Amino acid sequence: MRLTTKAGMAVSTVLAGAALAGAAAADTWKIGITQNNVGVDSYQTTYEKAFIAAAEANDNVETVVLDAGGDVARQIAQIEDLIQQEVDAMIIWPTNGEAVIPAVRKAFKAEIPVIITNSNIDEAGFDFISSFSGPDNITQGKRAAEIMCDRFKDLGIADEAQIVEITGQPGYTTAIERSTGFQDRLPEVCPDVDLMESQPGDWNREKAQKVMEAFLVKYDDIDGVYAGDDNMGVGALNAAKAANRAEDITFVGATNFAVGYEAMARGEYWGSIYQSPVDDAEAALQTAIDVLEGEDVPFLNYFDTPKITQENMDEYDKPVF
Repeated sequence: MRLTTKAGMAVSTVLAGAALAGAAAADTWKIGITQNNVGVDSYQTTYEKAFIAAAEANDNVETVVLDAGGDVARQIAQIEDLIQQEVDAMIIWPTNGEAVIPAVRKAFKAEIPVIITNSNIDEAGFDFISSFSGPDNITQGKRAAEIMCDRFKDLGIADEAQIVEITGQPGYTTAIERSTGFQDRLPEVCPDVDLMESQPGDWNREKAQKVMEAFLVKYDDIDGVYAGDDNMGVGALNAAKAANRAEDITFVGATNFAVGYEAMARGEYWGSIYQSPVDDAEAALQTAIDVLEGEDVPFLNYFDTPKITQENMDEYDKPVF
């Protein structure tokens, strides 16, 4: 029995399904997922492993696990493939928050509930999804700004500090939201801090290192770097260390990677936002199950991502990614 009615289903089948509704708990849910790019960083790799483990631990769940490899066209094809497979629910980690909307609309028309995970789609697609499960990226950006501002105040440079920003992949909702949150909050808490320039690092450590190398050539005075995740933040740190300028710079990131945690322990990297890919994956799967079972699920189903700095890092376990 399939609890999600598909277009074109005969009336007799619908009635039969209603008669058997009491047996819902015994059904196996077929849940498909198409991810952004598992190979791009350790967060996404850990997320996939955690998702598979959570699904395998649930006898009532069967999964189809796909990865878009960062290719929008490939992800659209995967969404259409999951529709053809008649999955009961679909989880999408968008490669591009706007480009996937037409495919998401197709899933909606096929009466397949869609859960967006980790990075939301553009608001124009909100009518076609059941829920977003993941972090509040705007809040993460705001918290990162507060971390940096507090550090500048402690150093006595809040009225003169100059900073640069390394963002994630252009067009990617998480990158946009974290940057927006940071840029909106920073002038509220530290109005005299000057954000001199923002450039994309594409979630890639090597790319971020090259971006930082260019910043170091262009600007003689850099007091802080905000990176959209610690993977890029450590790339920026490596560039500053190579130029013998790291000691004068406050590094703040988001999504605390193991390399960021280790750099914090060495006193080289000031702070970040603590976010677990295991929590992320398990929350997405549970959200899909809750939607299928008719639970009252928040449209924006956020999990908390607290601030972590050198001062409180002992309260948190080292990330496994």
